Amino acid sequence: MTLRRWLYPVLAAIALALLPLLLLVFAAMLAYPSLPSLDVLIDYKPKIPLRVYSEEGVLIGEFGEERRAFIKIGEVPDMMKKAILAAEDDRFYEHGGIDYMGVLRAAYSNFTAGGAKQGASTITMQVARNFFLSKEKTLSRKFNEVLLALKIEHSLSKEEILQLYVNQIYLGQRAYGFAAAAQVYFGKNPDQLSIAEIAMLAGLPKAPSAYNPIANPKRAKLRQMYVLRRMHELHFIDDKQLETAQQQHLIAKHGNQEFSVKADYLAEMVRQVVYERYQDDTYTQGIKVYTTIRQQDQVAAYKALRKDVLEYDQRHGYRGPEGYIDLRNGDSEESLEEALQDITVDDDLIPAVVQQASPKAVRAYCKGGQIAEISGEGLKFAQRALGDKVALNQRIRQGSLIRIQKDEKGAWQITQLPQVEAAFVSASPRDGAIYALIGGFDFGRNQFNHVTQAWRQPGSAFKPFIYSAALEKGFTPASVINDAPLVFDAAETGSEPWQPKNYDGKFEGPMRMRQALTKSKNLVSIRILQAITPQYAQDYITKFGFDAAKHPPYLTMALGAGSVTPMQLLTGYSVFANGGFRITPYFIRRIEDAKGNVLNRAAPVVAGEDAEQVIDVRNAYTMVSMMQDVVRQGTAARAMQLGRHDLAGKTGTTSDSMDAWFCGFHPTIVGISWIGFDNPRSLGDRETGGGAALPMWMDYMGKILKEIPEAEYNMPDNMVEARINNDGLRAADGELVEYFYQENLPPEKSYAPSGKLQNETVKDQLF
Repeated sequence: MTLRRWLYPVLAAIALALLPLLLLVFAAMLAYPSLPSLDVLIDYKPKIPLRVYSEEGVLIGEFGEERRAFIKIGEVPDMMKKAILAAEDDRFYEHGGIDYMGVLRAAYSNFTAGGAKQGASTITMQVARNFFLSKEKTLSRKFNEVLLALKIEHSLSKEEILQLYVNQIYLGQRAYGFAAAAQVYFGKNPDQLSIAEIAMLAGLPKAPSAYNPIANPKRAKLRQMYVLRRMHELHFIDDKQLETAQQQHLIAKHGNQEFSVKADYLAEMVRQVVYERYQDDTYTQGIKVYTTIRQQDQVAAYKALRKDVLEYDQRHGYRGPEGYIDLRNGDSEESLEEALQDITVDDDLIPAVVQQASPKAVRAYCKGGQIAEISGEGLKFAQRALGDKVALNQRIRQGSLIRIQKDEKGAWQITQLPQVEAAFVSASPRDGAIYALIGGFDFGRNQFNHVTQAWRQPGSAFKPFIYSAALEKGFTPASVINDAPLVFDAAETGSEPWQPKNYDGKFEGPMRMRQALTKSKNLVSIRILQAITPQYAQDYITKFGFDAAKHPPYLTMALGAGSVTPMQLLTGYSVFANGGFRITPYFIRRIEDAKGNVLNRAAPVVAGEDAEQVIDVRNAYTMVSMMQDVVRQGTAARAMQLGRHDLAGKTGTTSDSMDAWFCGFHPTIVGISWIGFDNPRSLGDRETGGGAALPMWMDYMGKILKEIPEAEYNMPDNMVEARINNDGLRAADGELVEYFYQENLPPEKSYAPSGKLQNETVKDQLF
């Protein structure tokens, strides 16, 4: 009786104790069948962005709401795996999805800390949450998370689970997965990361916004140190590795994702083409685009354009600081970083806040934490702004926001963001494959693509097309035309009375057509256009890809008063370079899906094969010959510094120096350079195509043609080489050699009884 009296309460107590567990088991039995299918995990298809590559396969652009870079678990560096386990789940390979020891440890820690300070989510539980559940902190969500973790562990191997985690976890800055985060924060592939960088990334899953090294560098550092200590405690790294990693100074990249090759304008062109074809799938299906861009060319073009623009900017003086930051409340690193947070870094033009300034030295805090000491030559450009004779808003003083960069020797110097814009594009004249395209000085500041969107006056860079038309009308390089003043009324110009002049303001009288192009004589070009008629020229230039409507049939056409884009000039000059064939520039070689299947492949027309021949090969050869003289001894003679004799081209300077051009080529490559202001204004009285645009072209060509032997242009059939005199007449004793269509040979020199030349009668408009 006594035993029974004691036993019943005990059994009742046990039943009451087991009841929650039984209810939990019952709930699990009911919930388990309704858990979501794991198909999304087994057939994992992450949203992979559009990726754009150079011809060599170098990544030059990426577009998508989510930055992703799928990596197989076998390719994940061992140290990265260890860092993730140390930070998130060191017993991952020992538990079955739920780490009961971890739960007890977290419960004890939270109890002693007086609140929820530590969680107990395993990597498997995080995978369950990331794929299937919300992040709301409710008991039902946690219950489902546990059940899903058990189901995942039952269906997938540990390596498969870890692979899902490594690729799916959100790590801030729109980066999903550790491979993407390595690129976003450090510009590296996972196998290039140091232990310190790996630990920084491994600390992010806990709270990507709180431990973001860009937004919260100090908190990110604290979290990194915790991960390094855990790695050391678990014997994943030794004492020396710990010490080295703790001391390494990390600088996370600021701003948008950067690539080793700057090709933002070209990448955006690709994005537009792909989106037009594939719409929203563009950003999620892992489409890969391989372009015609050559890495070496793009790098050379980018550097050449930046150098040219900055040199132009230096010639026109320092305009003063960008702004002013009030330092009366102190200049701590935290306050200075906050002040510079919205100021973008323009490649090597670093924003900095002046802490101390005098005519002999400037001390400035750079965005990112570096302190720059500037003196000597580094102050030269802005020396005037360091005195007290300039307005306060133009003076460099404490609190001034300035730009600085390192020179070739690594010394800091004061510079500024340029206001002028520029463009450069190069391509193969054989099939139009674009090798380099820079649409402006900085895509981050100005997305307007000057190569394809800027309609500008070509100036004298348009003259070769007028001269080419003249060759078809019977002119030859030896034709003599008068370089003398002209005056036109409004009816002849289409606008207002016009008295054109040469750039130098001088007139040299009768000269051969070759000389006129070499010296870029405006009055000769106008007389040539008078002779062939503007209407004929307007129709003729369409052979080169120009829009007739953009070039009204007036005499001003001779001086390039119409409108072109750099891309159109690339097409036009390619006709001369390839022997008379019209090609179409293109920049996409092929488009592939995520599995490497080719969706689209370019089929360019090729000069000499299936491209249309739009001008006589003899015309092209003659124009090349004349444009070689432009480079050898004319307005582009500066290009002879490259030490080559196979280059040809034409400078272009518009009225009042609004635009400066150089359009030139080698038999294997055509390059177009332009510089000007978006809101057109003069570049300066002495700024010409030969001085402002040619250096950009030279810097590019010098690098690209460095190892390429000199080429020869072979004279085509039905042409004749003949000796002439300065009057353009054939003469056995002539000192000059000229090239003619066989049917257009000039007359021989002969004398009348009076001793005067018999061939002096020429059309009035030419003299």
